[in-house]
Amino acid sequence: MNKRISMLFTIAAVAVMGATLFGSTYTTTQISGQSFDMNKLDVDVMEKIHNMGGLELVMPSAYAETDCGAIPSDRKVVEFNITGESAELPMMGGTFNAMTFSGQIPGPTLRVTQGDVVKMTLTIPEGEPTPHGNDMHASQMSAGNFGAVLPGTSKTYCYIAEVPGIFKYHCSGVDVAAMDQHVLSGMYGITIVDPIDGYKKLMTEGTKVMNGKVVQDRKFMSADALEFQLQYNQLYLNDDGNYDMNKMMAHQTTQTVVNGKAFSYVPNEAHNELIMGNAKKNIFVAQPWNSADLKQHQSQLLFVEAGQHTRWFVENQGNEPVFFHIVGEIIDRVVQGNRVQAQGTETWLIGGSQGAIMDVVFDKPGVYVAVNHDYAAIFSGAATVIVAGDPFGLNEQLGTSAKSYAELLGNPSSAVPPKGKNSMDHPKLNLNGQYTDERAAEIAAKLGI
Repeated sequence: MNKRISMLFTIAAVAVMGATLFGSTYTTTQISGQSFDMNKLDVDVMEKIHNMGGLELVMPSAYAETDCGAIPSDRKVVEFNITGESAELPMMGGTFNAMTFSGQIPGPTLRVTQGDVVKMTLTIPEGEPTPHGNDMHASQMSAGNFGAVLPGTSKTYCYIAEVPGIFKYHCSGVDVAAMDQHVLSGMYGITIVDPIDGYKKLMTEGTKVMNGKVVQDRKFMSADALEFQLQYNQLYLNDDGNYDMNKMMAHQTTQTVVNGKAFSYVPNEAHNELIMGNAKKNIFVAQPWNSADLKQHQSQLLFVEAGQHTRWFVENQGNEPVFFHIVGEIIDRVVQGNRVQAQGTETWLIGGSQGAIMDVVFDKPGVYVAVNHDYAAIFSGAATVIVAGDPFGLNEQLGTSAKSYAELLGNPSSAVPPKGKNSMDHPKLNLNGQYTDERAAEIAAKLGI
């Protein structure tokens, strides 16, 4: 039977089931040339229903789903292969029992162009203690595709990325059961779907003085931007480092994490030495990942040029709202999907399982902090420090002429998405992220460090 037809309720099934459940006043109805007595729903009737397609209770196949065996030759195919595996990972004050996609939190970022075909395969290694699934929000297809994948097996499906924007993907648990545990233990990531014709130029607002009069000053910048990704979530843990559903239900957050870690993007001891002259004199109150001995877990800062167009892919993966705000700056533009939602705003609310693309120009050299402007979230881990230009005079101190400290110290790999349309090159990347040692070694090899 044709796949699309098999996924639909047949007319016969709808009519018979409706009469059975809701007590139709009609004693007979004509369906596909056959007459049924609704008061005699016996074995013969059920056999007729079966022969006409049955009562398969699933949603119709959606427009964007495509057959992996018959992908149109004129579309680009992007393969996205990930694994589902558990691991013990560090957190402030100890470790926790995590669940990961491909040994990292968040999972690898998938980046495609609108119209591309994504061929996604989830593999669960032999010996993994639980099945996992993958709910891909960038797809438009039956939810039945997101069922559990058993240890030692794989599942592949294909879809066309039709709509531009930032979209969540996450573990669907074991056929939905325990989905909260899997997601809040680390099984989430994002898909970036770039617009087929690229991003739009950015307009910024300001004022200037002309002929002794204050006038409006609008500037237009290229669509090209230096890009970052920030994914917010919460940990709900008991004293043994295991997921605690009771805490989640009571909204009792253990820590708020950005890209898998609390206070990940704050100064480390190298920054202390450069700026304070003392590696042990902390610039920031909370510096949980200080020593270089921590390798991939060491805290890092984010560096940009003053006056540079930056683009931020922000996703709320968690259970609490994200009130995205940058202390010291205005968000120049907010885009969700392919529509501008705001320009020149101070804070933008991102609900659970929702994302937004923020365009920001840091007009002057200085230190800025991106936060979830929920005070509990700030003080439990949602603080990301951004340094624009050369506010500390390091160029003079080091005899360099860097436009940003990224040229000298590099930006953290976990905060930088794969390149896409209108992406500027980062001068340098450092190894940083909530990675297993095995995954960290793979990323370090790709970075050549």
